[in-house]
Amino acid sequence: MSTTHHNASGAHGGADEPHVHSHDHGHGGGAPHSTLKGYMTGFVLSVILTAIPFWIVMGDVFKSNHTATVVVLAFAFVQIFVHMVYFLHMNTSSEGGWNMLALIFTGVLVIITLSGSLWVMYHMNANMMPPSVHDMRNMP
Repeated sequence: MSTTHHNASGAHGGADEPHVHSHDHGHGGGAPHSTLKGYMTGFVLSVILTAIPFWIVMGDVFKSNHTATVVVLAFAFVQIFVHMVYFLHMNTSSEGGWNMLALIFTGVLVIITLSGSLWVMYHMNANMMPPSVHDMRNMP
C-alpha cells in the first residue's frame, strides 16, 4: 500500500518525499533585517546624541539660550533619523518608497501643527494678556 498525499498544486507525492513549502511571514519586499551590530550602532549613536545635548544644557555651554535651543533641536532631529534607520529599518527602497513618503507627509504635518500652535500661543499671549499698570496709565 503506497502512501501518497496531495500538495497545494494537486500533485501526488510519496511519504518519503520531502514536504517543501514557503514560509512568508510578511517580511518580503526587500525590508532589511538588522543584526546585533546594527542595533548596537543605533544604540551607541542614540546615547551620544542624547548625552551631548544634556551636556550642552547642564554645562551652560552657550551664552545664548536661543543658540542652545537650536543646537539641541538639531541633535533631536538627527536622533529621529538614527532611530528610523537603525530601529525602524526605514530607507528609501523599503516597501517601494512608500515608507519614506509616509514619513515625509508625517513630518510636514508635525511641522505645520507645531509652528501653527506656537504662532497661535504667541499671538494669544501678546493680544489677550491684561495690560500692565504702566500701559493703563498711558491709555487715553
